[in-house]
Parts: sequence; structure tokens; C-alpha cells
Amino acid sequence: MAKEKEDKKSSYSAKDIEVLEGLEPVRKRPGMYIGSTGIDGLHHLIWEIVDNSIDEAMAGYAKNIVVEILEGESVKVTDDGRGIPVDIHPTTKKSALETVMTVLHAGGKFGGSGYKVSGGLHGVGASVVNALSTSVRVEVRQNGGLYVQEYERGVPKAQVKKVGSANTTGTSTVFHPDPTIFSETKFDRKRILERMRQQAYLTNGIKMIFIDRRGEANYYYGFNFSGGVKTFVEYLNEGGEKPIQDEVFYVRKDTPAGEVETAFVYTDDVDVKELSFCNNINTIDGGTHITGFRSALTRTLNDYGRSINYLKESDDNLSGDDVREGIVAVVSVKISEPQFEGQTKGKLGNPDVRPAVESVVTESFKEYLEKHPQDAKKILEKCLLAAKARKAAKAAKDTVMRKGVLEGLTLPGKLADCQTRKSEEAELFIVEGDSAGGSAKQGRDRRTQAILPLRGKILNVEKAQLHKMLSNNEVKSLIVALGTAIATDFDITKLRYGKIVIMTDADVDGAHIRTLLLTLFYRHFPKLVENGNIYIAQPPLYRLQRGKQIWYVYTDEEKDKIAREQNIPSDGIQRYKGLGEMNPDQLWDTTMNPETRSMKVVNVIDAQEADKMFDILMGSEVEPRKKFIQVHAQSAKDIDF
Repeated sequence: MAKEKEDKKSSYSAKDIEVLEGLEPVRKRPGMYIGSTGIDGLHHLIWEIVDNSIDEAMAGYAKNIVVEILEGESVKVTDDGRGIPVDIHPTTKKSALETVMTVLHAGGKFGGSGYKVSGGLHGVGASVVNALSTSVRVEVRQNGGLYVQEYERGVPKAQVKKVGSANTTGTSTVFHPDPTIFSETKFDRKRILERMRQQAYLTNGIKMIFIDRRGEANYYYGFNFSGGVKTFVEYLNEGGEKPIQDEVFYVRKDTPAGEVETAFVYTDDVDVKELSFCNNINTIDGGTHITGFRSALTRTLNDYGRSINYLKESDDNLSGDDVREGIVAVVSVKISEPQFEGQTKGKLGNPDVRPAVESVVTESFKEYLEKHPQDAKKILEKCLLAAKARKAAKAAKDTVMRKGVLEGLTLPGKLADCQTRKSEEAELFIVEGDSAGGSAKQGRDRRTQAILPLRGKILNVEKAQLHKMLSNNEVKSLIVALGTAIATDFDITKLRYGKIVIMTDADVDGAHIRTLLLTLFYRHFPKLVENGNIYIAQPPLYRLQRGKQIWYVYTDEEKDKIAREQNIPSDGIQRYKGLGEMNPDQLWDTTMNPETRSMKVVNVIDAQEADKMFDILMGSEVEPRKKFIQVHAQSAKDIDF
């Protein structure tokens, strides 16, 4: 045996080392370049191409960008910038266009001559899109000529060709994502529109057009804003709580580290909405720019509060959380050499950006407070109220925890737990009502599926304080069942179920309960949403039967089509208004069986949009909710009276 082990060890040699050439590393490990091969990674392909067009706009060359979704889920991105160079590259001895499209880390982002400011830091965007697409076609309008090159899974089909003349400049890229790489290849219109809206706010004067050519009629939408991030802040707060400032704070200034632009407004709310960008890239994980902004906010308000005696000598300083409560803010920096963490650019790491942002915001915000003393007092009063609420909430939480509301409690009696203790295979179904709970308990897979029935509607937690939440039996039962605790004690490693499935009736009450549960998870368990642990079950709306043949359908359109094609009589069509109407085996077959069910993962694509909708539907302001109902009244269906 010893000899055999020695032989195996000695067989490891140079021939065992795999060398990936060209774009092979991208196809081999796509997640390293676009984050994932799911829906996020799919849309990341669009952002990589659009970011290149945005770079042209930030450099002052492009004014128009058009994004089109074509039939068959191909994407076309067109700009009127300078056009990708087509002359021969001195190093690769190939066309610069082919070099950009087929060589990693090649582009106008290096050396400073191509772009002063760029979002496409690593120069891998176009080549990665090329590698992960079945086909790509690039058209370049430059120097009076129209040039074309086509690729198949990253490999050029021919050299760059001049196919005609052009009296404009720019680049058009058409790509079709490779279905063998991506688990989903259908593009989400709303996701694309929101990203384009962001870019239009962040790039003054640029016109962005979206066209969806899928379906019978084309869908058009355009963006063109001139107010910069100030207008962005006003948009983010539409339909939300009322601003307490008369004027939105705004500053834009050039510094040795780069351009700093920020705007914010305080609202009569408790939630914080902060968006940060570097070179128009949404840094969802923050970084040095947002750290500098927060430091400036805290220091300036503490200094000003003490200077006008709002903060006494014996008072504690306002904390960072105190001064950010209710704020809606956008922080944008444009710098020449951004240091992002990871190819998806989620966090900015440049150390010199923090003092630059801190200095700009401190100086300008101090001046703002002095020029707007009434706004300044309103902001300070809100911050002081937040400080008192924070201390009161901590005291209430400590009291609640000392009373053992969560600690030491056994699992709720109405929970029908599963047998497995492996969270990755365990599922918790939150079911509306005892009737549906009974069917679910009988129809489930007891080894992996747990059932928690809810009696009635849970507490609306949108504005509820923690101690009130924990005194609500339905909420408390759910928190105990999850195992993660809540607030500062939240620990995702103690989550007992990898999938938490909201399973409610397909009626108005069911939709309301689902919204209440989503509000609870979004506000108090955001990590579960971000981590993809929350799902919505999709029970069928209809059961169609002709003779012994049965169809379960999920939409009215599907019902009408099958009824027409199969000649199903009206007495063969049953509409499920409640889960309790389904037998255990029907509920299992249609909604709970992993082999046949359909579930939607709850994924907060755009946090500020989701936040805005929760504010409108579940907040204290009546007028935005009334407006929402009036606007959407015509599209309402199946309303119970």
C-alpha cells in the first residue's frame, strides 16, 4: 500500500496542470467574472456593455444610448460615442476591436489615454460578454466607415470587415447569452429600466432609450435628466414620507481624488435609503466614499448641535445611526483609478476617497446648516428624537429579553416540524389558516418539510416597535421557529430552514397576509431576503377535468386555452379560492412536491424600489396609497367584496 501511494504522488507532473487560453477561463469559471450564472449574472452582461457606452458619455463623447431586447432574448446596445478603434493593435497585431472582444484585460481603461474616468475598470467586460454568448455581432461607425465583426462563443468567425460607409460614429453590440451557461435566459424589463434610470440620473444630459421588441407590440421608454443626483434623491422619495427639509442638500466639487457629488434629504421616517456609486457603478456594499459621507454627517451635526446649544455639554454625541435615520441620500464619485473589490464592483476601496468626500460634505453641509437654520433645527430635532428612541428601544429590548420572550422558548406547539436537522434540506411552509395547515401537514414530506399555520393576519410591522412585535403571538411563533432571533441578536448561522415558503390563498386576504409577511422579512430579516431563503409558493388557480384526465393551471389565460383545446365543459372547471379546498395529495402534487412545484424566490432586485412600494402600501401616509389604488384600479382582478 505504501508503494502504491508513493506512485500516485509521483504521477503529479506538468502534464496535470491545465492551462486555459483566450476566453476559456471565463467559460470555465463564469461566476468569477459576472458573480453568478443566475438571473443576476444574465443581466450583468447588459451592464458590462452599457458601462462601456457610459464611459464614452462620461468622457464627453456619447449623448445617446439605446438598449433593445430582441426576439429570442438577444440584446442590442447602441451608442453614438467614438466607436471602438478598428486599426491594428501594436501588441496583438490584430484589430483593436478584435483585441477588445477576445482578450481579457484589454481596453481603453489602462494608461490614462483612453478614459480619464471609467466604470469598466478591469477591461474584461466586452470580452466576458463575448465568451458567455453563443453569438455576438459588433458594428463600429468610425472615420466615415461601417466595420463589422462576428463571434461565436468568443471566437471570431472572420476578421474585421469594412462593409459600408457611415456619417456618424458609435458602436452597436448584439449578443445572445449562451443557454448552456445560464440557468435563465429571459431578461427582466423592470430590472433593466431601473438600472438605466440610475445611469441617466448619474450622467447629466445623457439620453437613454429602452426598446423591448419581444411580443406583438414594441415597448418604448426613455430617460433624460438634467438635475443630477439631486433629482435622483427627489425620485427616490416619491410616494414616501414627507421631507422635513425645505430644500434638498446638494454639492458637486472636484478634488485631487476625483469628482464628489452628493445629495440628501431628511424625511419623517425611520428607514435609511443610501445609494452609493463610483464612476456610475452602483457600489451596493458601500466603501470608502460612503464611509466618508457618514463621518461628515455625524461630525457636522454634532458640532453644529453643540454650537447652538441643542446638544448640552453633558449630552452624549449623536451616533451614526441617529444622524442617518430617515435620510434619503445618493453619494457619487468619479475617479481615475478606482479600486473595486471583485469584478462585480460591489465595494470601493480607494483610501484617498474617504477624506475627499468627508471634506467636501463637511464644508458644504456646515454652510447649508448656517444658511438654513430652520431646516437645521428640524434635522437636529429628528436626530435627537432618534437618539431617544434608540435608547428606549434598547431598554425595551433588554427588558423583553430578560423576561425570556424568545430565549429558552420551545418550538411553537402548532409547528409540525420536519425530521431532518440539516438546514440546507429543510423547508418551512408558512400556511394561511388551520384548514390549509391540516392539508399541508397530511400531504407534506415529513422528513424535510415543516408546516407553520398562521391564524389570521399577522401584525403590520412597518411602524411597530420591537417589544410590540415580540408580544404578537403569530410573529413570535415565526421568529422562534426560524431560530435566528431578531435585531442585534440575529444570527443567520442558526437558521433552521434553508427554504422559508410563504403559502397563502389566491385571494385578497391571501395577498394581504403575503404582503405582511414580506414586510416582516424585508424590514427585520433582510439577510434572509438577500440570501435567497424566502420563497412564495405558486398553488394552481384552477383544476380542469375531462373524464379521468386532469390539468392544474396557474393563470386565466392557461385555463381558457386548455378548456378550449380540450373541449372541457364548465362543470369540469374548479377554481381554488383557498388552499383548504385542496386534498392533501393535490396540494402535494401541485405546490409542495420539489419535482413538480413552482416557487418564486423573493429577491430584492432594486432595494429602493421595494422600499418605496412597502412605504406606499404599508406606511402611515394615506395619500400615496390612495394614488396607487387610483392608478392601478383598472388592472385589479378577482377582488372579493
